[in-house]
Amino acid sequence: MSKYFEVTVEVVVATLKNGKDKNKEIYLVDAMSVTEAEARVVQDFTEAGVNVDYKVSGARESRIIRVIE
Repeated sequence: MSKYFEVTVEVVVATLKNGKDKNKEIYLVDAMSVTEAEARVVQDFTEAGVNVDYKVSGARESRIIRVIE
């Protein structure tokens, strides 16, 4: 049975007004534990070649039971 985790990532983006802003993005990850979910998000950012400052700020088990595609 799949477990889903919501992983929150703080991303620093450049703005014209203030210079830098933090945005919170939430990712739904299929993983066995919080640690694995966080690692999978970092791996995804690395493989995608994301060139922004980011920090995984939290992860929690999601109440979502199943994803229907």
